[in-house]
Amino acid sequence: MEKNQETLSVLRHSTSHVLAQAVQKLFPQAKLAIGPATDDGFYYDFDMTDGHTFTQEDFEKIENEMKNIIKQNLSFEKVFVEDVDKQIAQFNSEGEIYKSELLEEHRNDNPTLYLTKDKDGNVLFNDLCAGPHVPNTSYIKGNAFKLLKVAGAYWRGNENNKMLQRIYATAYWNKEDLQSYLTMLEEAEKRDHRKLGKQLDLFSVREEIGGGLVLWHPNLAVVREEIENYWRTEHRKRGYVIVNTPQIAKSKLWEISGHMDHYKENMFFIQKDDDTDDQFVVKPMNCPFHILIYQANRYSYRSLPLRMAELGTVYRKEKSGALAGLTRVQGFTQDDAHVFCTPEQLVDEINAIIDFVADTMKIFKMDFEVELSTRPESYVGELENWNLAEAGLKEAMNRRGMKYDINEGDGAFYGPKIDFKVKDAIGRTWQCATIQLDFNLPERFNIKYQDKDGSMKTPVMLHRVIFGSMERFHGILIEHYAGAFPTWLAPTQVSIVPISTEKHGDYAQSIYNKMREAGIRVHLDDRSESMNYKIRESLKEHKVPYVCVVGDREQETNTVALRKRAVGQVGTFDVDEFIENIKKEIADKVSGE
Repeated sequence: MEKNQETLSVLRHSTSHVLAQAVQKLFPQAKLAIGPATDDGFYYDFDMTDGHTFTQEDFEKIENEMKNIIKQNLSFEKVFVEDVDKQIAQFNSEGEIYKSELLEEHRNDNPTLYLTKDKDGNVLFNDLCAGPHVPNTSYIKGNAFKLLKVAGAYWRGNENNKMLQRIYATAYWNKEDLQSYLTMLEEAEKRDHRKLGKQLDLFSVREEIGGGLVLWHPNLAVVREEIENYWRTEHRKRGYVIVNTPQIAKSKLWEISGHMDHYKENMFFIQKDDDTDDQFVVKPMNCPFHILIYQANRYSYRSLPLRMAELGTVYRKEKSGALAGLTRVQGFTQDDAHVFCTPEQLVDEINAIIDFVADTMKIFKMDFEVELSTRPESYVGELENWNLAEAGLKEAMNRRGMKYDINEGDGAFYGPKIDFKVKDAIGRTWQCATIQLDFNLPERFNIKYQDKDGSMKTPVMLHRVIFGSMERFHGILIEHYAGAFPTWLAPTQVSIVPISTEKHGDYAQSIYNKMREAGIRVHLDDRSESMNYKIRESLKEHKVPYVCVVGDREQETNTVALRKRAVGQVGTFDVDEFIENIKKEIADKVSGE
């Protein structure tokens, strides 16, 4: 079997059946829910009807039983369910109520079981499953899978349903690939932005405010300020106008946009406390506001494209269990933009956005993969427009020879999209930039432009973000850099440490003043701690890029003894020379050590 991502998913799905079989062998009271493959492994949900909670000790027993199953070279066999009612009755008699519910739901979808058989044809395990699977368990290597953790998970993701236990695991074709993944997980644990956020005093989420609502502390607010400065400068250079829009709007706006029909469960509502019937919605999207700004003027084909951008804060409901630090929140700021253009301009505008994404991610030394998401089952607008939209996105990528995957049916309800998945320093991918093509909203709001023949036509609308959300992107950056931001982003860029505060304090203060006047974020550490302690704390704990140590010799020669994060001592520099060097490093946005 060819070893690629698709077949790796088949391997993991097969291993999830082995996991379920092993759990039911060791814990007969366990009832099965679902066990799909994921991007990094697989999981299986169990209802432990006796109240047992899985432990790490259980993991060792389960892994050993899985190895025993694998050694038996059992085969996987696909069987169509010929009598659905009979199979449902069997599941119910075995207490497999979750499988029964799933089978009832899919009774008209030609459902299948996968049987695990021994060499004599005896069925040792069966699972309601669409497959596919590897031919037999010999494809699964006993030294190339690992149970990772257990967590709670509501059945069908609905908090009104029973809480099940979800065992997360992974599997690879060989132990070397497994070990590489486990090493990456260890590194990811060290880089967890929630831990670093506390250690470096970057942000907090407080119960008094609510889950998923972030307080940006001064240190991370500095990083955000620098990113926003870059964002504004680049947008103006690339021909965008920057706008600002309200935080709430009448529900009627969202009825026109279609969000009330397709996004209502994710929206926050405000009821006015007066005699009117007006209901307001806390802004979940910026796009309808930008369309209203477009409506305020008349446009001809000569005045398009119109590129409109906003750092717009939006609010969307999330289940409490889904919230996570900065990467999954309820209130966030999108670096949102909308491009209104003619059909003839469409491909060029898409390519200009792709260039913008590529130029931006290069600054952070992040590569990216691209995915085209096509029309979902629940969509609005005309099928012809959807086909034109998907063709336009494909043409833009094909024209530049860009490789991309197709994610069938995962587009937004109003249009297909291109998703950019950036790769961080340890190889993980994150969803960030997006380009979404929309023929629907311009028609709903009846916006027009005058074409060269004098006729009034509907413009094409592109929704676009570069970072995605500021919260999520900063969470990614914290982990990408392991909290050690490059100099241009670092909350403190230079720490000055006098060897003796009494003898060298005035000189250290003069350097501090000069650097501060030069626009450098500098800290003077004049505490009565040892010099080595202060240096180590600045470089290791606070992750400051540079430490300038000053003593008798430096004071006499107007120099600093320089230490660099992750490098150590780099020599003695004239103060003015060092200031010019670091200013250039900041201006050039040098990323990494």
